[in-house]
Amino acid sequence: MEKTNFKSVALSKGKMAVYDFGAVKLHAYQTNDPMADECFLVEKNGKAFLIESPCFFDNIAELEKYIADLGVSFEGTVIAYHAAGASFMKGNRVFSTKNADDYNHNGGGANLIANFTSAFGEAFDKSIYTTTDFIEGDTLEIAGVLLKITRTGEAFDIEIPEINSVYIHMLGHDVHSIVGGAQHADALISQLDGFISRKIDLILTSHYTVENLSDAKEKIAYLSDLKNIALKNADASSFKSAVAKKYSYSGLNYLDMTAGFFFQK
Repeated sequence: MEKTNFKSVALSKGKMAVYDFGAVKLHAYQTNDPMADECFLVEKNGKAFLIESPCFFDNIAELEKYIADLGVSFEGTVIAYHAAGASFMKGNRVFSTKNADDYNHNGGGANLIANFTSAFGEAFDKSIYTTTDFIEGDTLEIAGVLLKITRTGEAFDIEIPEINSVYIHMLGHDVHSIVGGAQHADALISQLDGFISRKIDLILTSHYTVENLSDAKEKIAYLSDLKNIALKNADASSFKSAVAKKYSYSGLNYLDMTAGFFFQK
């Protein structure tokens, strides 16, 4: 499946890119919210589930209407890195791992939700999902679709073998993303190399439109360069300036965080 092989559906605020795999349809929801969030509705045999959640009230209403108009049975929401927005499809099942649940209620995820609440005010749904179904093993079947679960330091990544796609928190081949130092860069490179060797079709992330292996290769080059630039600079400020000069990317707030990780005091 090519990343450009989708049907575009315009909505009031966001838009949907619909990928038709035959038995399975992937609805990639571009929220157009202030953080450019994306989430993913997976549909099969009249049933559907969501990976991650919109967190602004207008997006929540828009996506609920879209699902109702599809006429599918909603089987639940899989929450990994983004746990705000718990008013979405309230009362339905919520799937997560224990480490992700802790991250979102007590760890870094909870801190981010507090910050976003201060930044965006009443437009932002600060309520945090309560997990109803903990994922105990390395797989989850929902709406007739098998998911493979890989736990990470914060939450978990997802593979959807039936459509040869993966979900990870961040990629963004031409934007800055959070890189927690040289070791983290190496881990990301290894992960992306694995996708390339396995010929994964689509890479889904919370902060970018659907990407592919060419995008993964571009990101690998960027990550490798970050490590080289870090070796040539003495502090976070000079590192950030050098990276920003070479890469005219958006996401400078993420670059700030990356610089802090590479040059911790």
